[in-house]
Amino acid sequence: MSVEAESQADTPRAPDGAPLLEVEHLRVLFPVKSGAVVARTVGHVHAVDDVSFELREGETLGIVGESGCGKTTLIRSLVRLIDATSGAIRYRGGDISKSGRKELEPIRRQMQMVFQDPQSSLNPRKRVTQILATPLKIRGVPKDQIEAETRGLLDKVGLHAEHLNRFPHEFSGGQRQRIGIARALALDPKLLMLDEPVSALDVSIQAQVINLLDELQDELRLSFVFVAHDLSVVRHVSDRIVVMYLGKLVEVSPAEELYDKPIHPYTSALLGAIPIPDPNENRARERPIVGGEPPNPIKPPSGCRFHTRCPRATEVCQAVEPQLTEYPGGHLAACHHPQQVSAAEIASAVRSPASPLSSGEEAPQP
Repeated sequence: MSVEAESQADTPRAPDGAPLLEVEHLRVLFPVKSGAVVARTVGHVHAVDDVSFELREGETLGIVGESGCGKTTLIRSLVRLIDATSGAIRYRGGDISKSGRKELEPIRRQMQMVFQDPQSSLNPRKRVTQILATPLKIRGVPKDQIEAETRGLLDKVGLHAEHLNRFPHEFSGGQRQRIGIARALALDPKLLMLDEPVSALDVSIQAQVINLLDELQDELRLSFVFVAHDLSVVRHVSDRIVVMYLGKLVEVSPAEELYDKPIHPYTSALLGAIPIPDPNENRARERPIVGGEPPNPIKPPSGCRFHTRCPRATEVCQAVEPQLTEYPGGHLAACHHPQQVSAAEIASAVRSPASPLSSGEEAPQP
């Protein structure tokens, strides 16, 4: 049996209809130490705090939020580049949150990462042919087939065989990101974690890379977790969107519904920051006003973490963490005073199993 066949045999297979990836009450805390002689832990940065969601086969899940909200830490913990403090990560039904290096080896071949900065994520001392050949060897591709495979990978991402002998610094930013995508595809993954893959690129190049990802997803039947801070980009690629604030999920929704009917005030503020091409329309629209800076993640606020900046906040928001409430259509939001929902929708809403363990039992109020 080949190395590739052995790795496929070792990879867990989920029952039909089960999610590809399940995350349950995941927490990632970074210790803050103080002391010149003996460093003592004096607190923790709450980077990801009790997050739960799932990803289905062939789906693209967008994750958005301000810088520092925990997006990148979240996806790095999903591929075990960062160890989670607590919670469960299940890939095809198998819990990988505490798995060792040997157990993770076949699973990591199916969960690959595309990093934000295409220049720093590629080895500057290696040519493209070496960068792509290494994962092919790990996958168990015979030596006499590696050159053909590397040419095929470059062709998939829109580059040519003449690029094989060049170094990363000889390419543009968009070309380097294509090489990063080709390297991820070399292991024949089922799931790609895309950490702001177009944020460092020009707008015209962003469109090319996004279209490339769409084509690859259809051709190779891939699933994506797509992290970005630009909601206009996420809208184009995502089936569902997760909105994060200070380590917490505040809203989860089908992509189009999130833009048409944001329930959480923070989501409305993010959408209001998207520029409209028509300058007259852009000036005329009313934008939700959110003042202040995000709170200190070492000492996050009590209750709803957004209450220090929220124009709708009341006493209950300060005292009780809101549950993640599921509204009709699979739209989830963690807000005591949701907007754009009727009294009938609130009455039919239920507490989601993805609610944080520390959240209260108070139902949303109109």
